[in-house]
Formats: sequence, structure tokens, C-alpha cells
Amino acid sequence: MAKLDYGLGCYLPVIHITCEGRRIKQSVLIEEQQAMDPKGWRVELNDGHFIPVLGFGTFEGEKVPKSKPTEDIKLGIDAGFRHIDCAHSYSNEKEIGLGIRSKIEDGTVKREDLFCSTKLWSTFLRPELVQPALENSLKNLQLDYVDQYIIHYPVALKPGEELFPEDEHGKLIFDTVDLCATWEAMEKCKDAGLTKSIGVSNFNRRQLEMILNKPGLKYKPVCNQVECHPYLNQRKLLDFCKSKDIVLVAYCALGSQRPKQWVDQSSPVLLEDPVLCAMAKKYERSPALIALRYQLQRGVVVLAKCINEKQMKENMQVFEFQLTSEDMKVLDGLNQNLRYASIKIFADHPEYPFSDEY
Repeated sequence: MAKLDYGLGCYLPVIHITCEGRRIKQSVLIEEQQAMDPKGWRVELNDGHFIPVLGFGTFEGEKVPKSKPTEDIKLGIDAGFRHIDCAHSYSNEKEIGLGIRSKIEDGTVKREDLFCSTKLWSTFLRPELVQPALENSLKNLQLDYVDQYIIHYPVALKPGEELFPEDEHGKLIFDTVDLCATWEAMEKCKDAGLTKSIGVSNFNRRQLEMILNKPGLKYKPVCNQVECHPYLNQRKLLDFCKSKDIVLVAYCALGSQRPKQWVDQSSPVLLEDPVLCAMAKKYERSPALIALRYQLQRGVVVLAKCINEKQMKENMQVFEFQLTSEDMKVLDGLNQNLRYASIKIFADHPEYPFSDEY
């Protein structure tokens, strides 16, 4: 695989970086790229499509006003975000769709300028439910297609309208599904033109290999979206994904929004880490920007959740500076395999992904 040399001992493991549709020579240094439009920073996926390296996260950790996701996505697009990461389980696809439609209709962007991704929830992993689930998401998003459709978790839940179906004792009701059959249904969605690319999320190495080694595999996953930040740098999984030409996409890149129902409130706050804060002071940037830049220089596509317009504009500054190779090693040293989003309610399922080392 070709690599783009940042001139810092840090490589972006992709075939090409493009800017506004133009392929850039692989020898180009980051200083030259700084003059380019950040909206053009994209990575080529293994199916030939391109994904912007900085994405806009749409998960809302706590209850928010109904109109907030719509206003946030409009502000995000205005700030320069072109990669929008959605999911059925976030329960706000309709609101996100309204925001996207508004910015297309006012001429800010064209549909082809945007990379819109959404996810197949665990109650729809049976093969016959995959395409109807995607069609429902497309209806909510007011889109004819998504750029990427992802299996949200390898853990199957009882089919139905409830996101987390429970029995009379309040225990989660699991389902048993052949993930390879689910993947074949995902491939059919791509062939039908409902999505340009297909990928997975929260899959460990064993589960990725199960898909990659499936007899008759038509399309490899283009990505694996996982929790990834300096406290959980996913080095082994990242190396494996690179070896298979699968892009690692980082969520919780800033340490998660710490929703009480999912995250241990006693866990350390990433953006308050003294090493990260000292480095932020050195570069005259925020700790959040340091954490985001760290991922980009590792060849990781990174999602940023912004709660206001100021953060949105600030996060776009991630393209304006570079970390030295020495500082990258310091940030690597923060790893402690700390997972904020362990989703322990899935732990009894045989396909719970976080029991394996990686």
C-alpha cells in the first residue's frame, strides 16, 4: 500500500490523498497541504470511493431539544464538515436529514459534496431485515443513498421496534445471527445502489477475519469504526486493519461525552490529562485539537462531536499544524487500554467484541 510521508516519521496509510478531486503526488509534504482546503482531505477506501478524514459525530449523549441536531448539522456544514456520521440508534436521523436538506437547498453544498454514513442497528441483523432498515434510514435522512452503511455492533438483538428489547425481568433479549449472512445482505445493498460503501463498527480482529475469509466474499469492509483515543490507541487493531486495507475510524476520539448510562463517571477525563494539556499549551492549541491531530497522523479517520459553533470551527483547525514524531510517541505512551464505551449490557452475547485482546 502506498503511504503519504508527512516528513515526520508519521505515515498516512492510504493510496491517495485528494484535494477537490485532484490527486496529490505522494511525496507532497504536509506544509504544502496546509494551503489546501481542509474539506478536500480525503482517504481512498478499498472500493475506490473516498472518505473525508474528519467527520462530524451526531450522537447526543443526553436529552437535547428536538431541533438541536438539525441546527447542529447546519452549523457543522457551514463550518466546513463534509463527513456526517449518523446511526439509526441515535434516534435523530429525521432531524439530521432536515439539516442536510436545508444546506443542499440553500446552495451551501451539493449532495455529492457530502459523505453521509449511517449504521445498521442490532435488532436488524437478520439478512431479510438489512435492506428494509437501510431504506427506512434513507427515508428519514431524505437521501437516495448513503455513502457508507455500517454494521453498528456484531451483537444481534431480538428484532422489533425497541432499540434494547427486554424480557419481563428487564434482561436484554439477544438474537442468534450468522454475521456472514448479514454481510451478504449488506453487499446486496451496495449492489442495489442504496449505499456506495459498506463497513463495520466495533468488530474485533476475529470478527473481521470471519468476514474477510467468508467463501464468496464480494466486498471487503471498507472501515472498522471503533472507540479510539490516546487512552485506548488500538495499536494492534490499527495495524491489522492497515494490513487488510481497512480504514480505522475513531469514535470517542475526545474521550466520549460521558453519558451516565454508559460511561463510568469515575473514569479519568481524557481532555484533562496533564500530558495532553501540556502539549496543547506547547502548540497553542486546545487539548481536543491535539487528540484529533494525533489520530490523523496515525492514518486514522476521526469523528469529532461538537456541542457548539465555536467547537466546530475550532476542530477544523486540525489541518493547520503538525505534531512532531517525538510528541506522537509521547501520546502513544498515554495508552492504558481504557474503554469508555464498553457496552456491558452486551457482555453475555457470544459475539460481544471486547472480550478478545483486540
